Amino acid sequence: MKETQQSLLLCLSFLLGCRINRVLPVRLTVNPSRSQFFRGESVTLICEDENRSDGWTVRRNTTLETRKRCGDGWGKLNGSTCNISSFYKHETGLYWCESMSGSSSSSSSIQLSVSGGSVILQSPVLPVMEGDDVTLSCRARNPTHNLPAAFYKDGSFIGDGSSGHMTLLHVSSSDEGLYKCNVKGHGESPSRRISVKEKPTTTSCPPPTPSPPSSSSSPPSSQSGLYISLSCVIVVIFLLVLVLLVLLVKRRRHKTKADNGDDVTYSDIQITQLHQQRPKDVRPDTDIIYSSLRSVEPLSWFWRQSLSALSSC
Repeated sequence: MKETQQSLLLCLSFLLGCRINRVLPVRLTVNPSRSQFFRGESVTLICEDENRSDGWTVRRNTTLETRKRCGDGWGKLNGSTCNISSFYKHETGLYWCESMSGSSSSSSSIQLSVSGGSVILQSPVLPVMEGDDVTLSCRARNPTHNLPAAFYKDGSFIGDGSSGHMTLLHVSSSDEGLYKCNVKGHGESPSRRISVKEKPTTTSCPPPTPSPPSSSSSPPSSQSGLYISLSCVIVVIFLLVLVLLVLLVKRRRHKTKADNGDDVTYSDIQITQLHQQRPKDVRPDTDIIYSSLRSVEPLSWFWRQSLSALSSC
């Protein structure tokens, strides 16, 4: 029994290590933190990874180029940071981080746009979480201070902001759409799509690892977060606890029978008679082998269930 418990504990430690030590997804950070820029502004793109600081590069898809990495005709790469000294309109496109080791690991893509006009809409760079508050800011190139602005969603007026700001409270999927703003006397900003994603759940295992982006599609999203993989660990822990309970019950029953071995009952006499009538060609050690197989059966069942749980992840 002690050896079985040790084996189960070692197995649990191995499974936890395999699930928790997954490579955490890389994240692309934009500084300044917005998705629209005036022509000629400087931008810094940073690939942030909790496991390592280097080993990532920034790539982009624009109307003129596909999967072009930072430093190859645009930007300046320093470690995992890409610096763009002057942002121009033709550089509008999708940007993402990608591993330099050749693996398929990558971040979510971010749409960055450069405006040749005098007004831009400042909004969250990444999709917002359902239930969060979202602040939109309308900014004119000159003057730099905030001016009153009108905001629109999918072409329809939704409200004014006296200081150039508007806050969407507790956003939901119905708030998704194309937003823009207008500053009287200065012009209108380009449209910017606001996406709302559902709050994550822990009832499913992470999706398969995405493949690298092609010229006709945007780059893949990163692997699911660590909180999803914990659901698989919970399943394995439940199976371990179940197996331990079964083994403890069997041990207690065996001990109870041994303690009551001196009490002779009618059922004991019947069992003894059956053993005496057993054919001579049946070996006495058959019962021992059968009981040994039954004690191993829960452990074999545990391995099957554990492998099934891991394969589903």
